[in-house]
Amino acid sequence: MIFGRKKKAVDEDLDQFEDLRDDVDAQAEGDEFEVDEFDVEERPEGGPYDRDELDDPEGAAQSRLDLGSVQVPLPEGGQIQVEMAQDGTPQAVHLVTEHGRVTIAAYAAPKSPGQWREVAGDLAESLRADQAEISVQTGPWGRELHAVTPNADLRFIGVDGPRWMIRCVVAGPVGSAGLEAPLTAIAREILAGTVVNRGAEPYPVRTPLPVVLPQMLAEQLIAAQQQQMQAQQQAAQAEQTTEVQQAAVAEAAAAAEAAAAAAQDHTVPPEERPGGSGSAMQQLRR
Repeated sequence: MIFGRKKKAVDEDLDQFEDLRDDVDAQAEGDEFEVDEFDVEERPEGGPYDRDELDDPEGAAQSRLDLGSVQVPLPEGGQIQVEMAQDGTPQAVHLVTEHGRVTIAAYAAPKSPGQWREVAGDLAESLRADQAEISVQTGPWGRELHAVTPNADLRFIGVDGPRWMIRCVVAGPVGSAGLEAPLTAIAREILAGTVVNRGAEPYPVRTPLPVVLPQMLAEQLIAAQQQQMQAQQQAAQAEQTTEVQQAAVAEAAAAAEAAAAAAQDHTVPPEERPGGSGSAMQQLRR
């Protein structure tokens, strides 16, 4: 399980495009549209699934990582990376593999399909503005965006569902998110096995559906945060102790130097010895 990561070139690029992703999500938010019901037959066979359509939703949740709004299957050998918002709530959960990472998130959408096409267009425009090389490709669910930057590859896969849209972000080093790349295949497999729990709450379109961590994962995250805080406090105390010790050594050295200088100033010069013939008075007395 991963709760932090070192900053590398690829990570900086991914963070940049995650900020862009959030900006695009914030665009065109508004009230839900009251239009015709979504036709589930327009989606390809298989997942992602709507929880309300499953015969055994509880069984599906037990075999997946339940994040509240989405239930995702874990890839073999994968790790979980939790991204926290500034207010301390979980913002995203990344599935990290040897090839890169996959992020599944669900969003509120109208009852009619078509939100992913609009979102993909906004993403492409914003990515091009950030000098990314963009290509539109066709995958199992239709339109996919492939973005290439100097340090990272990204692929955006979207699927429209009944009052929800699910988006899969595939991210890794250059060349890792191609149309037939292993990371892309893993991402599609995860997406195909994902269950969306939209719930009945009204949300403006494009609003991210809440991410809720499982209790065990939340407890591990809290423990990791506490350990990190303790380590930071210990490091700060050690640094403070070192500074105090250095100040004491410097003060002692300055005191010793001052004492040596004072002793040199009060040294009595030796008496001059008279010459061999004695002083003038001594010579007169002879």
